[in-house]
Amino acid sequence: MLALSINYFLNERLFPLSQRRIIKETQFIMSEKRFSPAFKTYNKKFKYSFTFGIYPTLDLLKMMPDKALKVVFMDEAKDNAVVGECMEICRREDIPYEFNGKLIDRVATKENTCAVGAFEKYYSELEKNKDHLVLVEPRDMGNIGTIIRAMAAFNVYNLAIIRPAADIFDPRAVRSAMGSLFRVNFEYFDNYTEYHRAHKNHNLYPFVLDQDAKKLSETTFSGLKSLVFGNEGHGLPDEISSIGTKVMIPQSPHVDSLNLSVSVGIALWEAYKQSA
Repeated sequence: MLALSINYFLNERLFPLSQRRIIKETQFIMSEKRFSPAFKTYNKKFKYSFTFGIYPTLDLLKMMPDKALKVVFMDEAKDNAVVGECMEICRREDIPYEFNGKLIDRVATKENTCAVGAFEKYYSELEKNKDHLVLVEPRDMGNIGTIIRAMAAFNVYNLAIIRPAADIFDPRAVRSAMGSLFRVNFEYFDNYTEYHRAHKNHNLYPFVLDQDAKKLSETTFSGLKSLVFGNEGHGLPDEISSIGTKVMIPQSPHVDSLNLSVSVGIALWEAYKQSA
């Protein structure tokens, strides 16, 4: 069976930042087996990552069995019905699995993790004819995962991430997404201009704290839309927040601002209500 391995790299000498895109170096490998991942503390340089927990692992197996490399269960979970469902998928898809608590202890960040799934990292592209969520320089892995979970809850399945940004495959992001990562298309961009040029047909709605912005409850989302949010520390730069229809989420004066994932969830809910 012919397996395709794609490595992404950027050549700064040949391509200026404003023009270069991710270049694909394609290698064809003749193999009938998945590569075997090492169960050790996650590193961003790995070509694989992990799902922690039985339900995120089940979602991996259901939605992306071709990316699953190996599944490990705690010995005590042998009689668990969901574990049985995972094992059935593993057998059907020829995915290696075993019961080995010591392997789980090597990588799990929390105690009593019943299952860990190792999966190959992958890359996707945004759908041009669907609504987008845009995160500009997000830094917190937990926030990214929680936001992805909210996206799936409110039927937004395309996430643009503007660099520099957190690693979407960090197990902390994967875990807080609770399996929803495998339902969402995501794409990294070097800057906001690169995203905007690629998706000119989307109406932009930057979310800000400015008092002259339109209140969320008074905003009507129209056509293809991109909800745009800045990072946890300093929000959106002026050159981005000035493009499109500025939106604010009213709040009491008792706090400076809302957590990013909370703000995104509120905005997604309002957009979802309007589209229902």
